[in-house]
Amino acid sequence: MRKLIIDYDRVKSLEDAFTKYPVEKNEYLICDSSYSYNDYKIGDIVYVSKYKYSNGKLGEKHLFVLVSDKTLVSLEFFAMLISSKVEKVEFDSNILLKKDDVNKLNKDSIVKTDYIYNIPIENIVKKIGKVTKNDLDTYINMYNTYKKNNN
Repeated sequence: MRKLIIDYDRVKSLEDAFTKYPVEKNEYLICDSSYSYNDYKIGDIVYVSKYKYSNGKLGEKHLFVLVSDKTLVSLEFFAMLISSKVEKVEFDSNILLKKDDVNKLNKDSIVKTDYIYNIPIENIVKKIGKVTKNDLDTYINMYNTYKKNNN
């Protein structure tokens, strides 16, 4: 999958995650019970503590869903941004993610499938929850459809 993503030039660095829309306050999305470990897997929802915007400004506290495993040669993941702005579900590339006991979100959210971000493992603080394989397949299919229609 990594080669496919790079071939279509739809991968952005983490610094580009919030260039189009301003930063959101998402502290209320973080669940009460979470844990930290380094064995992250595809479908995990992870909390990223800090990152830089393209303008150099420091961003903090955001959730991403991992859409690829790290490889032996790379200690980074590809991930899609999770946003609490459910009103943006009207955009074709945004998919509603309802809170439940599996994803452990405290609020319904959206997964933004228009871009995939590069997340270094050291930027991941902890796993919050996960999405189902069905949901993950939907996100990846939407991403592939979006990139096909917007190249």
